[in-house]
Amino acid sequence: MRAGYALDGEGGCIADARHHADALLEKAHADHDLPVSARARDLTQLVVSELVTNALKYAPGPVLMELRISAHAVDVVVWDSDPTVPVARAADPDRIGQHGLEIVKAVTEWLFTEQEPVGKRITARIALCDTSEPNSAA
Repeated sequence: MRAGYALDGEGGCIADARHHADALLEKAHADHDLPVSARARDLTQLVVSELVTNALKYAPGPVLMELRISAHAVDVVVWDSDPTVPVARAADPDRIGQHGLEIVKAVTEWLFTEQEPVGKRITARIALCDTSEPNSAA
């Protein structure tokens, strides 16, 4: 399954992005009987929030989000117009803010950034089913 969304940066678009992600995970579970753990739902919401927030904060123009669901994972893909590749900073409990990419990196199976002719694309993969709860579904 795959779905794409254009986000305009207006008030509420981050919440809309989270809603789109949750709705697609629900559809994957209901229509295709894919196991989607509560943990996968929560982590997807977190990753969508962090990646979309960063794109809106640091890049001029529109933000595109694509969600790709396979049998075992959901990929959250966010494109923005800033070609600068972000770097997760080292953990620092005294630092205020700028922990988003650090958090995304810690909770995903993998995180990949591609520079494009215009901007960049960040892809984060989240397992649909936690290994500690193999048969869980929402």
